[in-house]
Amino acid sequence: MPELPEVEVSRLGISPHLVGQTIAAVTWRCEKLRWPIPHQLIQLEGQKIVAISRRAKYLFIETKAGSAIIHLGMSGALRVLDADFPAGKHDHVDLVLANGKLLRYHDPRRFGAWLYIASGERHPLLEHMGPEPLTDAFNAETIAKRAHNKRLAIKAFIMDNKNVVGVGNIYANESLFKAKIHPLRPAHSLSNLEWQCLVSEIKAVLATAIEQGGTTLKDFSQADGKPGYFAQELQVYGKGGKPCPICAESITEQKIAQRNTFFCDACQR
Repeated sequence: MPELPEVEVSRLGISPHLVGQTIAAVTWRCEKLRWPIPHQLIQLEGQKIVAISRRAKYLFIETKAGSAIIHLGMSGALRVLDADFPAGKHDHVDLVLANGKLLRYHDPRRFGAWLYIASGERHPLLEHMGPEPLTDAFNAETIAKRAHNKRLAIKAFIMDNKNVVGVGNIYANESLFKAKIHPLRPAHSLSNLEWQCLVSEIKAVLATAIEQGGTTLKDFSQADGKPGYFAQELQVYGKGGKPCPICAESITEQKIAQRNTFFCDACQR
């Protein structure tokens, strides 16, 4: 599943091809992805794209009239192609540009979304979201206040979008390992120093993943590219039973909040 770094790399990949271009047509080959595709998307036709932005794992193709909202779901991917490039079986939505190019949305499992929001409005899906992790709004003082009296396991706490957006399962595992914090610790039990360390590691892990994804940006304009996914340097995720890279004890694998969790009992307290 694409996580925040993959979505941010998608934003960076498509932006140079879309910003400043005029939308000639919006076409779709199915009526429903995760939710029905709104016919209001045709109101974007004839509009110039002024920005490509992101909130959590949602991408916004912004015009003065309104915006298309895109979520990649579990298997969605975007790429920029020539407008006459033939569509495949799982190519569900095209944003056709006046310059002879198009943005194509590919999604075999159809758990993603294309939605519409008029200029100046807010979408209900974006209400009650916490701060973006790579901004100053996400800091140790603010998140510690949110965690006050919360007995929820720290891993589940930082994966809750109401507390901070976009810390998916992979990055929660990696950040907790780097901060040496056990994923089952109650959120309220962290000290101020531990919160400072964890916030710093979350920011660093996500920033590194985005930087690693920068090598795939060229794929967004290649027909055979695989945009949105990239090799990552992971220390514990997916490595249950293997030696800890710090102490050589076996990495433990356990379900926490119904998600696969990987940690070192010796290093993480």
